[in-house]
Amino acid sequence: MIAWVISMKTLTEKIHELPPEFQREVEDFVDFLLERKVSPSKSQRKLRLSWAGALREFRDRFTALELQQKALEWWGD
Repeated sequence: MIAWVISMKTLTEKIHELPPEFQREVEDFVDFLLERKVSPSKSQRKLRLSWAGALREFRDRFTALELQQKALEWWGD
């Protein structure tokens, strides 16, 4: 298995071995994937407030800053 990983060419090396017209196709395909998967869709651009009020039970025991820090800790779990 290790020999297989060591002998593997990088994606960049493989692309450079292709003829220029195929390199353009690869670039177009990568751009398509980036637009489709990385860029947020219109429905994802809207701010969702489903979490609003989730920390209400803690407001008498913690400041807003402490709640924010706690939330960051919880999200990291």
